[in-house]
Amino acid sequence: MEILPYLSRLKLSPYLGFTICNTNAVTISPRLPFAFKTHLLFPRSNTNFSLSATVESHESAKVFDDYNEDESYGEVNKIIGSRALEDGSGMEYLIEWKDDHVPTWVPSDYIAKDVIAEYEAPWWNAVKKTDETALREVISSGDGRDIDAVDQDGRTALLFVSGLGSEPCVKLLAEEGANVNHRDNSGGLTALHMAAGYVRPGVAKVLIEFGADPELEDDRGRTPLELAREILNVTPKGNPVQFARRLGLENVIRVLEDAIFEYAEVEEILEKRGKGTNTEYLVKWKDGGDNEWVKAGLIAEELVKDFEAGLEYALVESIVDARKCEDGKTEYLVKWTDIEEATWEPEENVDPDLIQEFNLLRKPS
Repeated sequence: MEILPYLSRLKLSPYLGFTICNTNAVTISPRLPFAFKTHLLFPRSNTNFSLSATVESHESAKVFDDYNEDESYGEVNKIIGSRALEDGSGMEYLIEWKDDHVPTWVPSDYIAKDVIAEYEAPWWNAVKKTDETALREVISSGDGRDIDAVDQDGRTALLFVSGLGSEPCVKLLAEEGANVNHRDNSGGLTALHMAAGYVRPGVAKVLIEFGADPELEDDRGRTPLELAREILNVTPKGNPVQFARRLGLENVIRVLEDAIFEYAEVEEILEKRGKGTNTEYLVKWKDGGDNEWVKAGLIAEELVKDFEAGLEYALVESIVDARKCEDGKTEYLVKWTDIEEATWEPEENVDPDLIQEFNLLRKPS
């Protein structure tokens, strides 16, 4: 018998573009680019902007609050505000007109690309370069910009700078109210998925400090923690080139585990079910919480080994005595909280803290 160890306890309980292979390498798919189409970013030199094409060519466009398809609005003066659709599928912009019309919210499909590019270029350029100073300047310019503006895949600036590993930019955007739990439309990725997949432990920590939910799943049902573990499992060991990557992934995992799990003292493992990766153990907690089925990977290896070996668990009240065995090892006479008779136990079955306390008490004053 032994005093029980601590064990991680679950509080509750995308495609990111990583191609996980049964090989010794992890490849990053190019379908998660951090580059933007330049024709959406850099305006041409002309300054006479107007609405694009005809309304008939946009029959599938969404109907917005105050834009009337049948009304003539004349020339665009400039964009004075932006906002993302609730489902992250696109953008609309507040247009200031050159005629007498009041400013109007217009879907992006109806606006000439040069007009959008003129407005969006400073923002996305700063994001791509993780230029905190430039990003701060755009935010403070008062141009009515939605800090959660999305690209064609529903990705926000926060997702990009998280993947690129810029802690200052992540902090700035979060402080300015960016949605730290936004999921993109190309895999259900959150900023934490980006931090996990691109091995950014510092970014993951900042995101969690600002309230990012580490248990949100991508479209493949993976949390950021599960994604990081998946990548770590296929990252070669013993390869000097991959050493830093493995170390970074382990740090990401540690940050996410600290955010997801709380630690409670285990009284005992009661049952086992499932096989292989689906193995779970029914755990009884010392604090009186409800018994829980916990995945094997979340339980201390020593605890599982002891259970599989048939060792029983009980709580130690005190150590009563000690003796030396013929092999030179020490045994301790242990008094248990739930067993009337004290028993002699080998040193490895007794909590080291209790042994230290017992030895201190035995020292002559």
